[in-house]
Amino acid sequence: MAFKQEKLFFSIKEVADMFDVNQSLLRYWEKEFPNINPTKTAKGNRQYRKEDVEEIRLVHYLVKEKGMTLPGAKQKLKDNRESIVRTEEILSRLKTVRAELMKLKTEFDILNEEYEKAVPKIS
Repeated sequence: MAFKQEKLFFSIKEVADMFDVNQSLLRYWEKEFPNINPTKTAKGNRQYRKEDVEEIRLVHYLVKEKGMTLPGAKQKLKDNRESIVRTEEILSRLKTVRAELMKLKTEFDILNEEYEKAVPKIS
């Protein structure tokens, strides 16, 4: 019986790719946001846990998507964390639904073009 094991740790490159940011930005956010605290291997490589990635997701949402300053994002997370978490989750789901709908629209457009080519128009 095979099962997919969920990944426990992510490299800095993987996390940077997830959010389309530079690795240096992640290192900077580590200094600014104490909840982003990856463990380091003996070689000094960062290993981000799921909790770190979720915190980065919130910071990315506030700073990159909403355009907040770092002090503003820190204050918002401190004052209203649960609301930010819920809002980001809802927006993430909506983006996923939108992407799926856009795929469906593209497929329907292709089918419609093929149909119009195949069926003669009645004048």
